[in-house]
Amino acid sequence: MSGPVRRFERSRSRLGAFFKRWPPLVLLCLGWLALMLFVALAADWLMPYGFTQIDLRSRLQPPVLFGGQWSHPLGTDELGRDVLSRGISAIQISLLIAFASTLISTVLGVFLGVLAAHFRGWVENLVLVLIDFQASMPFMIIALAVLAFFGNSLLLFIVLMGFYGWERAARIARSMTIAANEQGYAAAAHDLGATAWRVYGKHVLPNIASTIIVNITITFPGVILLESGLSFLGLGVQPPMASLGNMVGYGREYLQSAPWILLCPSLIIVLTTFSMSFVGDWLRDKLDPVLR
Repeated sequence: MSGPVRRFERSRSRLGAFFKRWPPLVLLCLGWLALMLFVALAADWLMPYGFTQIDLRSRLQPPVLFGGQWSHPLGTDELGRDVLSRGISAIQISLLIAFASTLISTVLGVFLGVLAAHFRGWVENLVLVLIDFQASMPFMIIALAVLAFFGNSLLLFIVLMGFYGWERAARIARSMTIAANEQGYAAAAHDLGATAWRVYGKHVLPNIASTIIVNITITFPGVILLESGLSFLGLGVQPPMASLGNMVGYGREYLQSAPWILLCPSLIIVLTTFSMSFVGDWLRDKLDPVLR
């Protein structure tokens, strides 16, 4: 076999190994999530117009692909606001809510789960009662009741979304902490004089981190869909701020005459939730020691 042929075979073998480790669809999903994160962080520099800037002379202008002008590549809405600028601002707000709420949910769930596993007894029973109560109530109904009673603000909305999915994280943390306590390494660290904070922080939590990370990838798209649903109903992010949900809510009235107002945020919601869910499934398979 000649030299060029051998080099080609080695290159093809390395490329095959790379795509086996990183499937193309996973790379596309990671690329989309990275793009969304970049847009959220650089939104103030990327928006060609202010997201509240009104130009009634340009109202309901179609996107470039439908015969519109390059000054508004994704078209304008019923008030002449640039859909691209509002979409960028909506990505920033929606991802802020999703990241902050997922962080609150994960920290709260892991803390209560570890607390229940450590103290057992009445503390564990109390945490389990709270978990069962949360799981038995549809979160959408709880969110609607709280927002209707207390009103709405961005901070309150983020805190409320932070209670979504915490019971799943608590169950996972409790069961895995109990299993870790029954193994030798946690007991050995405790016998050597390590405090409970050190045992859990340095030994137990790192060993259950992979499962918690997978749970985060499940909670994150759920928060995005929940925020979108509440904003669609008018109880989520309030004007003048834009979110993916309230953009869909405003656009439904112009579905036949100006569908691009609704399609742009809807496509972002679908692609983001799909990407996060797919990456979560891939991480679950990669981090599962049985499959490895």
